[in-house]
Amino acid sequence: MTDTPLISPAEVAQLMETAPCVVIDTRDPDSYAAGHIPGAVNVHDIFTYLATSSPEGIAELKGKFEDAFGAVGLSGEETAIIYEQSMNSGFGQSCRGYFLLQYLGYPKIAVLHGGFEAWTAAEMPVSSDPVSPEPKTFPSSETGMGLMMGVEDMLAAVKDESVVKLDVRDIDEWIAESSSPYGKDFCPRKGRIPGAKWIEWYRMMKPTPSGPMIKSKEEVLAECATVGIMPDTPVALYCFKGARASNTYLALKEAGVKDVKIYFGSWNEWSRDPALPIEEGLPY
Repeated sequence: MTDTPLISPAEVAQLMETAPCVVIDTRDPDSYAAGHIPGAVNVHDIFTYLATSSPEGIAELKGKFEDAFGAVGLSGEETAIIYEQSMNSGFGQSCRGYFLLQYLGYPKIAVLHGGFEAWTAAEMPVSSDPVSPEPKTFPSSETGMGLMMGVEDMLAAVKDESVVKLDVRDIDEWIAESSSPYGKDFCPRKGRIPGAKWIEWYRMMKPTPSGPMIKSKEEVLAECATVGIMPDTPVALYCFKGARASNTYLALKEAGVKDVKIYFGSWNEWSRDPALPIEEGLPY
């Protein structure tokens, strides 16, 4: 396996032949049923699950995904290979899976760079056969716990000017026209976390013949520099529920930004507590 978690269709195929792997399709069940990487299992909850950062919420998230990943055969010996339709059409759901597995301390994780679109562009085989995985015991670990921020962590970051609070939501959410991708009024409040900077998550990717791909290290660092992020800058990421932020997390980590965390509850959680401060209207 390469030094990067972003691997090509050819590298995925080779890894599946030479080492124990669990390939995880994060798309909706209908898309999975219509055609998937042969042997892949479907875990759409990676994308749909809405997390909260209360102690109860974190315990529920950990339990849910330890169970889900164990049920599809991850024991620590297998490489988890995660994919979505394409890097810009699934709101970062494969990267959300990557981040969740990192948070849970899983040792071997890869993301199919370009997703299923890149797989089919490479004329790789596709199957519509259902898959019955052999359940394993997921290896619990605390090694990734520091990657995920809660409400109190984000409040502390708001008061710390050395931390860049990076909002990566779509423009209508950033300018407080919409509260979420689920609908304009899905959340009770529209706006931003105070002091946040903005890089729309799409800017971390560029078109290629095999579909959108995450930009090179130099290109990502150039985007980061526009909001004052250097490799040593602490970054607190958020979006609506941690998916688009996970796409940006992977891009920043691959570019060498050392201290990157995600407020995983993101706007879905923050906006629902009227005691938490927000900025409304157009940013200035």
